[in-house]
Amino acid sequence: MLVVMKAQAGPADIARVCERIETLGFQSHIIPGEQRTAVCITGNSGPVDPAEFEDLPGVAEAIRVSKAYKLVSRETQPENTIVLVNGVRVGGEQIVLCGGPCAIESREQILESARAVRAGGGQLLRGGAYKPRTSPYSFQGLGEGGLRYLAEAREETGLGIVTEAIDTETFDLVEQYADCVQIGARNMQNFSLLRRAGRSRKPILLKRGMSSTLEEFLMAAEYLLAEGNYQVILCERGVRTFADHTRNTLDLSVVPAVQGLSHLPIIVDPSHGTGKRDKVAPMSLAAIAAGASGLIVEVHPTPDRALSDGYQSLSPEQFAEMADECRAVAELLASRRKPRVGAH
Repeated sequence: MLVVMKAQAGPADIARVCERIETLGFQSHIIPGEQRTAVCITGNSGPVDPAEFEDLPGVAEAIRVSKAYKLVSRETQPENTIVLVNGVRVGGEQIVLCGGPCAIESREQILESARAVRAGGGQLLRGGAYKPRTSPYSFQGLGEGGLRYLAEAREETGLGIVTEAIDTETFDLVEQYADCVQIGARNMQNFSLLRRAGRSRKPILLKRGMSSTLEEFLMAAEYLLAEGNYQVILCERGVRTFADHTRNTLDLSVVPAVQGLSHLPIIVDPSHGTGKRDKVAPMSLAAIAAGASGLIVEVHPTPDRALSDGYQSLSPEQFAEMADECRAVAELLASRRKPRVGAH
């Protein structure tokens, strides 16, 4: 249920609603809006009687929320959420480009990558210090050493850092260095990790699981918001199908589907979504055309010598060209949405 407050409702009115919710044994979540505040109720196993709240001072109405994912739903918050990552607005009018290597291999490699991303017009730097790999014998990342290299790259270039936490044991350490903590596809339903991320005050980038439905994706995000972290970015990175011409099937239809159901921003990872370098740029353009708020792309100074995912990584030159084309598509779409002078 959603308790919508009147525009003139004050802090005491909101506190009174929260107290009534908690007296009933449920949890309250205050959701400030542009015009008025709402309070979402979670923890109830069945419907709650609106009459419990409609007589309280400052309450405009109590609305039943039909979706299981209450906090991420547009029924709860009609306005789009803007997530700030090191000052970069994800979900705003401008598309956001995040680039960098799959794995941090050395100080020189991540610094060179960061310079290339910045030169190509990217605003955020990605790079894995901890890498969950299919094979236990594959390169697993540099750990805290990699995180220190990321921090140095941020200091030099000003790019915000997006890096993955793969378990609760190392989350605290990743949180100290990152501007945005990534929860990877393999961990989308790692509920203990989601709860820990939900208690973080850092933005969270949640990747869709490789076999998850849209509802499962949104329910995973609900875990984060239910713990109090409302700074969540969703990421489509491809799902597993029978197709064998790409690593995964990049489901761009999920972008408008998410936007219709949720206020959270969604970006796209065409690198993991296709697994092939020559497919990354075309699918990046398609993602922007579909309405994605941005892209997270693998970029490596020398892709053919990368220790992880080199076959799907762009060179600095390819990233810069792709970034220019994506901005052109975004600008074209923005111009067409603006009312034309003299139009009726």
